[in-house]
Amino acid sequence: MAGWEWDESLYSGSAAYYARGRVAYPPALARAIADALQLDGSGRLLDVGCGPGSLTLHLATHFAEAVGLDADPDMLAEAARLAAAKGITTTRWAHAKAEDLPAGLGTFRLVTFAQSFHWLDRPRVAAAARGMLDPGGACVHVHATTHRGTTSASAPPHEQITELVRGYFGEPRRAGRGVLPEGTAGGEPEIYRSAGFTGPERIAVPGPIVVRDVDDVVATVFSLSSSAPHLFGDRVAAFESELRGLLAAANPSGKFREQMREFVVDVWRP
Repeated sequence: MAGWEWDESLYSGSAAYYARGRVAYPPALARAIADALQLDGSGRLLDVGCGPGSLTLHLATHFAEAVGLDADPDMLAEAARLAAAKGITTTRWAHAKAEDLPAGLGTFRLVTFAQSFHWLDRPRVAAAARGMLDPGGACVHVHATTHRGTTSASAPPHEQITELVRGYFGEPRRAGRGVLPEGTAGGEPEIYRSAGFTGPERIAVPGPIVVRDVDDVVATVFSLSSSAPHLFGDRVAAFESELRGLLAAANPSGKFREQMREFVVDVWRP
């Protein structure tokens, strides 16, 4: 990702919006992973780049312990709050960069990356993850788009929202203190194989149809690295006002309905 280096401001201010703004992983996703790996409530999970525990909390009941790791302390605080609200007591939260692994965390039956791998030093982190697996363990990579679904007449006006954000920041896309002229990197299969993994075994889970209101969509926009609240500085209130006006004009009912894309799980084994 030329022109960009990770910094601690990537999602600054977004934690409070993330859980509401991103469509939740469906229960079928956790079931599919549990079935594929024959999870039985034993062993440990490491969710790398866990954010507010979006996947960690879905999978936690399938393990004796679930560890969520993230470099953003606000995301971890939100994850801990959500775990407490759900009565989940088998999670713990590690504040560290993925590049610091193994970070004294021990070994795991499963290591997961859910919408996080592209932000990392991928060869380094993939190699570290492989070295942290228990015998018979696996690594799971979740491909998902939880901030928007397919275009339809009743969906949020995603393209107009993108143009509104662009009007504040111009080109190229912002990400933390840097920019992403060509978007985030791809080529994950080659990286996993170079780290000594085989696969993948691929599982697809259909996306749900969701109905969201204006506050949900506003939260979605502020949950993105390209429009995190800190990027707007003292213009954040003006931006939110324009965004709400745009949404009201697009659908006076304030309700937006869209089909989410499928969730794809790649299981990689050493």
